[in-house]
Amino acid sequence: MPQTMRAISPLEWGGPEVLAEIETERPEPGPTEILVRVHAAGVNPADWKIRTNGAFGPMGTPPILGFDVSGTVEAVGRGVTLYRPGDEVFGMPRFPHQAGAYAEYVTAPARHFVRKPAGIDHVQGAALPLASLTAWQSLVDTARLAAGQRVLIHAAAGGVGHLAVQIAKARGAYVIGTARAAKHDFVRGLGADEVIDYTAVDFTEAVRDVDVVLDAVGGDYSARSLKVLRHGGTLVSLASPDEPTLLAEAAALGITAGFTLVEPDYAGLKAIAALVEEGRLRAEIDTVFELVDAAKAHEYGERGHTQGKIVLRVAQEPPAGRL
Repeated sequence: MPQTMRAISPLEWGGPEVLAEIETERPEPGPTEILVRVHAAGVNPADWKIRTNGAFGPMGTPPILGFDVSGTVEAVGRGVTLYRPGDEVFGMPRFPHQAGAYAEYVTAPARHFVRKPAGIDHVQGAALPLASLTAWQSLVDTARLAAGQRVLIHAAAGGVGHLAVQIAKARGAYVIGTARAAKHDFVRGLGADEVIDYTAVDFTEAVRDVDVVLDAVGGDYSARSLKVLRHGGTLVSLASPDEPTLLAEAAALGITAGFTLVEPDYAGLKAIAALVEEGRLRAEIDTVFELVDAAKAHEYGERGHTQGKIVLRVAQEPPAGRL
């Protein structure tokens, strides 16, 4: 096993051009940790927000970027019994602290991963964790979405949105999504019952009596979404931190509202893997870039028109039968 590895890190905070390939020391797993050889890494908006300014608060030296990992266990630390070398796993370790997924190797707590379903490859595995956990924790844990309820999912063709549509349908909900007209067939193909072209129609005039709204857009979308929620409904915002005025307005209408930030979640990932194995959840891949082209992946993602997920292929010569 090599003592060094390739990785992608910003040389300084800034635009996509600051991303560079570096050679750095390969990490070693500590107690309860595993060492994973990364085959693919998911690309998320959180990555370019961190690349720009650190995102989650003051940071020192710019880190190796990336949260979503799919790969093979190479070694296990003291006390680990869940996995052995050779096991294929995927996960979103350490969030919001950097997992360092844009690299050939990652170490993290064993329970921040689950076994990758055999029916998907590592590109699919890397596309799932952060976005699907965000959707699962928002809809299932926070909103407690139940069969027969009506849910409105903004940006339904996006990374989180397209997975949220599928999870909501798996829960037995009636799903309404917002998306550009060109993406309506895609969103309906995911299981959405209705799709609204937000560029042509004001969703507040097209939707009524919704039980849950999932807002991944931000701006004025959360405030406007209060108009379509029934009394007792739930608004989950992924883009806008809690605003006192919005919370007060929601409370006055009998609506529960708040900002949700995803967390590492062994039980949630197990549930997601089960949906994948049952054929009820699949990450749609927009584009796959090589690790060295991470800057191009960020440029593409920041345009804001992706359909599904962007993934970096990390392993150059994967073992036969994988990736």
